[in-house]
Amino acid sequence: MAKSVILGADGKPIDMAVVDEPQTSRLGHLQRELQTHPTRGLTPSKLATILDAAEQGDLSAQFDLYEDMEEKDGHIASEMGKRRRALILDWEITAPDNASEQEKRNAEQLGELVQSIPDFEDVLFDTTDAIGKGFACLEIEWHRPEGLWLPKTLTHRPQSWFQLHRGYRQELRLRTNTTDANGIQGTALNQFGWITHVHKAKSGYLERTALFRQLVWTYLFKNYSVGDLAEFLEIYGIPVRLGKYPPNASEREKATLLRALVGIGHNAAGIIPEGMLIDFKDAATGDPKAFELMISWCERNQSKVILGGTLTSGADGAASTNALGNVHNEVRKDLRDGDIRQLNSTLTRDLVYAIAAMNGLAPDGIKRCPQFGLITGETEDIKVLSEALPKLVAIGVQVPQDWANNKLGIPMPQPGQVVLGAAPVLQPAPPAPTGKAALTAVLPAPAEAPPTAAMALIPQMANTMEKATSPWFEQIRKLVESAASLEKIRDGLEQIIPNMTLDQYAQAMADAMAAAQLLGRYEVLQEAGGANG
Repeated sequence: MAKSVILGADGKPIDMAVVDEPQTSRLGHLQRELQTHPTRGLTPSKLATILDAAEQGDLSAQFDLYEDMEEKDGHIASEMGKRRRALILDWEITAPDNASEQEKRNAEQLGELVQSIPDFEDVLFDTTDAIGKGFACLEIEWHRPEGLWLPKTLTHRPQSWFQLHRGYRQELRLRTNTTDANGIQGTALNQFGWITHVHKAKSGYLERTALFRQLVWTYLFKNYSVGDLAEFLEIYGIPVRLGKYPPNASEREKATLLRALVGIGHNAAGIIPEGMLIDFKDAATGDPKAFELMISWCERNQSKVILGGTLTSGADGAASTNALGNVHNEVRKDLRDGDIRQLNSTLTRDLVYAIAAMNGLAPDGIKRCPQFGLITGETEDIKVLSEALPKLVAIGVQVPQDWANNKLGIPMPQPGQVVLGAAPVLQPAPPAPTGKAALTAVLPAPAEAPPTAAMALIPQMANTMEKATSPWFEQIRKLVESAASLEKIRDGLEQIIPNMTLDQYAQAMADAMAAAQLLGRYEVLQEAGGANG
């Protein structure tokens, strides 16, 4: 028989014959098996026996105990629900690093295939069952719609269906009551037939690493305290009723009186023969705080084990503060991020790679397979990042645009998509100059325009005039510094007037007029040349 060219996650060829049929489809003894309820009459000695049996390889009672705990204890169910539902997030299939165009197309197609799996959110929730019980197994049933291999159903199987084999590595096997050729009990799980998610609350053998194993003792102590509190309320919460019957009362009349006393205690109603009396005494005094304290301690301990703190589930109104609540919430986020990483790894290996390999979308094996990833949706503080990024860019830090978009939670725009832009800044209109202010009003800066010939001559003329006026200005400055009054300044200015004749003034004015005429001709020729092209 030719070997399959489809390789599993371990690099070994897949037996396509086992893919056609779910592995447990013919294991009737597991499907008809009813669960037990070990919490009925649970005592410390019985609990220790269950835990010891699990360490010896009999896991059934331990996992049935976990089921009962989650079902009966509202606090455990609530806290586990918070932790598990924190993982029901949006998800994505991403191409590997430095992906080729073909790998990007494969990742996109894989995303569409996974999206087509019905009730995928339920698959995520069932997989998180491993957080409390150590592992969770979902059996895959395949079909081929339109020629593509896809999971038809993903069914959660009870943990009691499985057993553990301790070899070089601990192996999870199906409890089939058989032994293989190597003498190992149970049947190995088929590749591409299961999503097997292992979640360890601590290191060690799998039968001892479940989160619920840390909760069993507080569950038992709390159960005792709740029972004691109920008994206390029954004894001390109802007043004592004392019946009195006449000396000649018959046994039937005495029994009638007793039934009336019991009926009044529970139904607040009853009848007695005439001549009999019922006397109500004060209710006995007692303090139930000891039971409430024990119940509260157990629930706080359970919250610490499941969520890493107590202030995200309840506040005592005394020691709880907003700051402490934020610290506990950060711990809860650390737990969630760790759960996400483990879940991403499992779903990439057992689901995404299986679909990719079956449909030829992972030709280079699991190392170049697209990755499954849950998206937390948490982004950085936009205000903080908007203030920090310009400063970082100004000192030369190279920030990729897609990185900034991811941090801000803003998707990259698609080609042709309308995007928002900066609104044009409107210049405020200057106030209308009035009176004296009109003489000093500053006009708004004109739009930048190419310098005209007149403007180009300004620096040259200023340089020429400076040689002639500098000595004159120097004399004026010395006069102002040495003068003691305005009259002396006036008289001094008359003495330093340049010694020029009227002919010299006329010649200077003629030179200025000639320069202005030549400049006007130049501007007319320039304008005529531009109009002619």
